[in-house]
Amino acid sequence: MRALVKETAAPGFKLKEVPEPTIRDDEVLIRVRRAGVCGTDVHIYDWDAWAQGRCKPPFVVGHEFAGEVAQVGRLVTDVHIGDRVTAEGHIVDGRCLLCRTGNSHVCPHTRIIGVDRDGCFADYIAMPATNVWHLDDNISFDIGGIHDPMGNAFHTALTAEIPGATVLITGCGPIGLFAVGICKAAGASRIIASDVNETRLALARRMGAHDVVHPNEAAAAVSRATDGLGVDVVLEMSGVPSAIHQAFELVRVGGRVQMLGIPSKPIEVNLASEVIFKGITIYGVVGRRMYDTWHQVTRFLRSGMFDPTPVITHRFPLEAADEAINAIKTGAAGKVIFEIA
Repeated sequence: MRALVKETAAPGFKLKEVPEPTIRDDEVLIRVRRAGVCGTDVHIYDWDAWAQGRCKPPFVVGHEFAGEVAQVGRLVTDVHIGDRVTAEGHIVDGRCLLCRTGNSHVCPHTRIIGVDRDGCFADYIAMPATNVWHLDDNISFDIGGIHDPMGNAFHTALTAEIPGATVLITGCGPIGLFAVGICKAAGASRIIASDVNETRLALARRMGAHDVVHPNEAAAAVSRATDGLGVDVVLEMSGVPSAIHQAFELVRVGGRVQMLGIPSKPIEVNLASEVIFKGITIYGVVGRRMYDTWHQVTRFLRSGMFDPTPVITHRFPLEAADEAINAIKTGAAGKVIFEIA
């Protein structure tokens, strides 16, 4: 089969023929139709410091996908050949304290497809049947293939109290853009989206943001929207140090900051003035809650109140991997997907 492989400890991917995966008795084989391209894939492509410290080539890249079940193991009873599916890409042990207390999203033994084991930028992928998530018949493979990043956005937004809230979203990459639409569907009273990229600000407007601003305009927009009090919730999606400090500055006393963006290096925070004396709650977001978040994604899509399709701006075949990565790096894209079959 065809697969995009991180072949060596150097920049780039290689499209090559590799053996089709074999499945265990508790696994399924999925024919991949669509796959989302993520910032993580860019890190692996560039072979930056994070990738060098985490990944061990060779392996098949990619962790966001949807497709059809092609084969099932003999112990699998609830997934069938022909089912339209996506899957949770974090494979956990299921037995540790965290998994058995409802916190498997932070299982210390997690292995991620396309990072720690072969991923989905390929014609086929093998997955544990327990990780498979069925798609409604009216959900396209395009949307099915981006359940993973949508799930991150749902986790970030809906672990805060969004109905009626004033919300500032710092960073309008694909996950931030999904979060705009989620907050709108969940009943936020005012959504302010901040970014330096005009293309992404335009997409944020399409997804339902009431105000789209550059970071240097965010303080004034928040003041106008909240009578100077500060927003109830900040969703920090960028990982940019100045945006993180701005999140602490513009959240109201007793408010909440949801942190999904990952800084590239350690930053200094004044815990006394930025956190403690403001009485704020900070929540660190890791992946999706298994499987609370997945139910939220399905229900919001079924409702028709949340439509992620405007975020998808670019589609490429596997053969155009370099172009897909470049579209992300230039900032000209929303969500990029591979059309595999």
